[in-house]
Amino acid sequence: MKRNLRLAAVVGASLTLLLTACGERADEGDSGNGGSSSPSETREASDEQFPDFLACMVSDSGGFDDQSFNETSYAGLQGAADIYGVQTAEAESTDPSQFADNIQGLIDEGCNQITTVGFLLGDATLAAATDNPDVDFSIVDFAYDAPTDNLKGLVFDTVSPSFLAGYTAAATSESGVVGMLGGQNIPTVTDFMDGFAQGVEYYNEEKGGDVQVLGQDSFTDSFEDQTAGQSIAQQLIGQGADVIFPVAGPAGLGALQAARDAGAFGVWVDTDGTQSTEFGDILLTSVVKGMDVAVETAIYESAAGEFTNEVFVGTLENEGVGLADFGDAVSDETASEVDDLRQQIIDGDIQLDE
Repeated sequence: MKRNLRLAAVVGASLTLLLTACGERADEGDSGNGGSSSPSETREASDEQFPDFLACMVSDSGGFDDQSFNETSYAGLQGAADIYGVQTAEAESTDPSQFADNIQGLIDEGCNQITTVGFLLGDATLAAATDNPDVDFSIVDFAYDAPTDNLKGLVFDTVSPSFLAGYTAAATSESGVVGMLGGQNIPTVTDFMDGFAQGVEYYNEEKGGDVQVLGQDSFTDSFEDQTAGQSIAQQLIGQGADVIFPVAGPAGLGALQAARDAGAFGVWVDTDGTQSTEFGDILLTSVVKGMDVAVETAIYESAAGEFTNEVFVGTLENEGVGLADFGDAVSDETASEVDDLRQQIIDGDIQLDE
């Protein structure tokens, strides 16, 4: 399998961006898988303080308590306040029609820097950055071929850790069937799903297995509809799946409920689900993205006058992505194999399809 990472031209330079520019995470987990911090962890204050700097954030329609990527990104805003003493403001979206107005509202409040969260805010963020060159913008899960000088993309190679999660799921499944579902059919969702499927395929190749993957075309068409997530997961479980991988924000919570009800396992995304959801008892692991630290870093750079439009790409190597700790159902043998696979991806010995 060969993978040409999206935005490959900027990956090499982006790896030099210091994830620790905003200070070390407190009590960082040592899973051996390059996992991210918990949104609940506190950060130590820096000697550098920017009390007159206003850092702001706009959520996508999932809201800041989605137990997924909005919540983790919001923790980055809070972390910047804790570390650097910046002032903060935020606008929570409940519908995509609110994106442009929410961004403009924060501009009107005098925000020096605005972070928008999610692929779906790409157009609104570019328009606002173009019209407001004196405000620095960063956006989670989106990057541009030709951004304005004041606009920075924060993106993550989620295919690689999802591959590791897929291998883990295949190795742990007793039925020989695993299932997945997405919120919307957009790249920041399908990258997870593609990586997961490749991990299952690799397990089959290496172990002579025949684990099936269901649901590659299953989408709730909403990140908020937990009923839809539960319904799709129930269908997958009815077809034999005993591990469910929802890439659907809050809608994925419905899928985890279906898994728990059926005695199946789940794999969460974006943040460590054992800490952000009530379903930690059924999770094999979580595919995590260091969105909190990436957001903190972008805010710091803006406040310190060091902001650039160079895209940040989180990878296994720079620990911008990874797996959270394994659940008890994952064997020590599988955990060791996954750790070896992680290093092989970093070393380039395993190349994944985009």
